[in-house]
Amino acid sequence: MDGPGRTDPQGVRAEGRGGRDSGTLVSSSMASPKKKLQGLVAATITPMTEHGEINFSVIGQYVDYLVKEQGVKNIFVNGTTGEGLSLSISERRRVAEEWVTKGRNKLDQVVIHVGALSLKESQELAQHAAEIGADGIAVIAPFFLKPWNKDVLINFLKEVAAAAPALPFYYYHIPALTGVKIRAEEVLDGIQEKIPTFQGLKFSDTDLLDFGQCVDQNRQRQFAFLFGVDEQLLSALVMGATGAVGSPRPSEAESRNRFCIQRFINFVVKLGFGVSQTKAIMTLVSGIPMGPPRLPLQKASREFTDNAEAKLRSLDFLSFNDLKDGNLEACS
Repeated sequence: MDGPGRTDPQGVRAEGRGGRDSGTLVSSSMASPKKKLQGLVAATITPMTEHGEINFSVIGQYVDYLVKEQGVKNIFVNGTTGEGLSLSISERRRVAEEWVTKGRNKLDQVVIHVGALSLKESQELAQHAAEIGADGIAVIAPFFLKPWNKDVLINFLKEVAAAAPALPFYYYHIPALTGVKIRAEEVLDGIQEKIPTFQGLKFSDTDLLDFGQCVDQNRQRQFAFLFGVDEQLLSALVMGATGAVGSPRPSEAESRNRFCIQRFINFVVKLGFGVSQTKAIMTLVSGIPMGPPRLPLQKASREFTDNAEAKLRSLDFLSFNDLKDGNLEACS
């Protein structure tokens, strides 16, 4: 998986991280990542102003926070946590560009989610990701006019992957939101024969039997098995997950153990936890104003923010001098 791809007489020009044409020819028929995507992959938030516009000005600060404070150098951009499907195509392109540019020489891998209801839009985003120097692309199943079986879904994914033939391709399995109930185990069966650039799965579902079969049936392939449900991460790691795409949380360096983090997750889940609340918590723990979500999501309530802050302090994840009133107002 980490070796060079086949030589393509046509070739495509490689795009350097955050730059344009580097002049290097790479294969257009085989993805060749520098290393396997594994460990913790941050599902990035899209910072917004109080008026619902993207706040590009803090993304550089966000990169530094992830790298220096969290020790995270792999990111997943424009996914669920990043409200990717609530952004316009032009906004998604700009967000991707900003993360690639600001992450140059700091981040190891930037994977861009390019899924869309329109095949053409998804292909456009995939091609753009290749042009700006992203390290991989991921795609969810289209969820309005849905694929009704594995073959139809793979045909859609194949066409998107072909628009960025030099990039590793990941399938993003999140049936609770897409309504596409095709088991991930079925999708992975023979997928690399149809999509040579396929390199892994982001599994955001609670069906651990399905996840376990994905791992068990593909042990000979060096796929990345990235788990996306925080509450079940420990179980998934036991079953063979090679990494996790997770929401922001108190850093591992500050935590006494994983169960302490689970305690906090359990607490906020009971309060009602989603993208809006994630933005509020990230503002608390990072000091970076992430702002409100975009409609139809609603801003996290002040009650949630206050309760989350109190719990973070009780677990020694925050000191009393960490927070600025302005940052609290950004998510209140």
